[in-house]
Amino acid sequence: MPPSPVAAIPPVASAEVRAHLAFLLAFETDCADVEAAMSAGKPDFVLLDVRGPGAYARAHVPGALNLPHRDITAERMAAWPMETLFVVYCAGPHCNGADRAALRLAGLDRPVKLMLGGMTGWADEGFAFASGA
Repeated sequence: MPPSPVAAIPPVASAEVRAHLAFLLAFETDCADVEAAMSAGKPDFVLLDVRGPGAYARAHVPGALNLPHRDITAERMAAWPMETLFVVYCAGPHCNGADRAALRLAGLDRPVKLMLGGMTGWADEGFAFASGA
């Protein structure tokens, strides 16, 4: 009997899996980890909602600052020390605003991670939203 489509391509060695996943986690975080850090009261990162001001005012992750990806500049980022970690999010998997923001931040040599799922992921987790500017 031939192997299933799953087993037809054998898995890599565990060491390669560990290295690959550690590499991915250096680039991204998830909504549950962000919520836990924000709820603990002293996050060691700055959470940026990189959507436009109107979308931010309608709903955003509590504690997030609004900084549209187009407005990320060296001058704007000078308000934070160079070693500040930024976590960026946008509307969700259908939006590339967080990718654009992360690219801009990385271009400024700023540490950055993507919050996977964005607003969609936050809603899927059942977490509360804030509103207003």
